[in-house]
Amino acid sequence: MARTPGQADRRDPDWEGVRLHVVSGKGGTGKTTLAAALALALAADGGRVLLIEVEGRQGIAELFGIAALPYEERRIASVSRRQLGLPAAEAPADAAQPGEVFALAIDTEQALLEYLEMFYKLGRAGKALQKVGFVDFATTIAPGVRDVLLTGKACEATRRKDPDGRRRYDAVVMDAPPTGRLTRFLNVNAEVAGLARIGPIHTQAQAVMRVLKSPETAVHLVTLLEEMPVQETVDGIAELREAKLPVGGVMVNMVRPPVLDAAAVAAVDGNHREEVALALGEAGLGGRSRKPETVRAAVEPLIDPLLEQAREHAERVELERAQRADLQQLRIPTYELPLLGEGVDLGGLYRLAGDLKRQGAA
Repeated sequence: MARTPGQADRRDPDWEGVRLHVVSGKGGTGKTTLAAALALALAADGGRVLLIEVEGRQGIAELFGIAALPYEERRIASVSRRQLGLPAAEAPADAAQPGEVFALAIDTEQALLEYLEMFYKLGRAGKALQKVGFVDFATTIAPGVRDVLLTGKACEATRRKDPDGRRRYDAVVMDAPPTGRLTRFLNVNAEVAGLARIGPIHTQAQAVMRVLKSPETAVHLVTLLEEMPVQETVDGIAELREAKLPVGGVMVNMVRPPVLDAAAVAAVDGNHREEVALALGEAGLGGRSRKPETVRAAVEPLIDPLLEQAREHAERVELERAQRADLQQLRIPTYELPLLGEGVDLGGLYRLAGDLKRQGAA
């Protein structure tokens, strides 16, 4: 079920009907980058998408090269199919206008004060609680409350409507905590069960879970073709399924193209010193002399390092092949994104968005 960037453009996305895309992954896999790329891909057909950050790292602002995000929904990008390298002719008729990506960095303290005002009408009293440190105290002794606030904000945005009855956002993308904390973070109903069995917190948790466990939600995991990230992804998928949370796809990030073909990889362990020496000489690396002994002396220092690099590359190819096989056992859509050697700038982000769009992730 893996899809690679070289395949033909997809017209039908894999997640039709999904409005809340939760993106997680082991630290260092690039989950924030791919959450942002997914938001761009989802907006490319003229939609409006909200990208939410819940960990307070301001990673979204850094990716888009803008000032730190406040606790308000702010437009950060426009995007069209052409910007993603996709043919505009294939866009639907209602997608003539560029799409828009908005962003929100959720501040737990502000979210709790907003919640207290909404359900308890505390007003100035809520600000007084802030001054005496109650907010930090409440979210420390009851971390489930914090998760209800964070996930609740995302779920509210997912179902929010404008006065004309239309959805405010066509999709919401949440850059969620890493895989190791993901299921507990999303399973807010269980987290607050011992804290509040009735009342607004309980009601809020129930409403959040109705969204998170509905067909409107998909939880995607980001990984690398390395043993530890893949194992954490496999374990994470199992935990999501056990908690009956909707599993989305796997985004395999930083995929390096193979330098050697299958035949070369298979032959790398053989004795190829003479062949390599001959090839180096024919490539002109033996200097101007045409004498075989002179050419051989010139290329000799290059042979062992090249053969060692070939062996290391072959080992990596075999390791990645094994990791791909493990991911295929999950039987869910898999998307491969290339390693961008120059790093991920704004142009690279749009390139990744195009790859996701082509492969059917959006």
